[in-house]
Amino acid sequence: MDTQIVVAVLCALLIGVGIVGIIVPVLPGSLLIAGSLLIWALTVQTAAGWVVFGVGAALVIVGMTASAILTGRTMKQRKIPSWSILAGLVLGVVGMFVIPVVGLFVGFALGLFLSELTRHKEFGPAWSSSYAALKATGLGILVELGCGFAAGTVWVTGLWINALS
Repeated sequence: MDTQIVVAVLCALLIGVGIVGIIVPVLPGSLLIAGSLLIWALTVQTAAGWVVFGVGAALVIVGMTASAILTGRTMKQRKIPSWSILAGLVLGVVGMFVIPVVGLFVGFALGLFLSELTRHKEFGPAWSSSYAALKATGLGILVELGCGFAAGTVWVTGLWINALS
């Protein structure tokens, strides 16, 4: 079997795992996508391969940056401390093992809310800040996911261009 075909299949799998990693932030999703584009460019050694890597890596960087800015800005505006997010992450990891499939999300939301409830001592403000944090996190994930899909689309286009030339 040709090396380029094997690498293309491997890159397709890595991009798929990267997309899942953006949604389920246990895996470094965007980094897997960028890494697979680099592996493919190094393998094909064509102008199309390097253009795909450049455009795809730029999309990945835009997605990661936009996600961090959108989420961070809301956290800063609402004065949500980083330990609340850490509590959400810890309960998210626990939830992942307790409740299959959705445990990460349920645990993160519960951990964030309990942390904010401890901080505010009242249900209303804790719910409000937790909801804002979850909404910002969700929006950040959607933007990063869109950029990850766009990078994958650029790769598929480059794959076709490389195959036809």
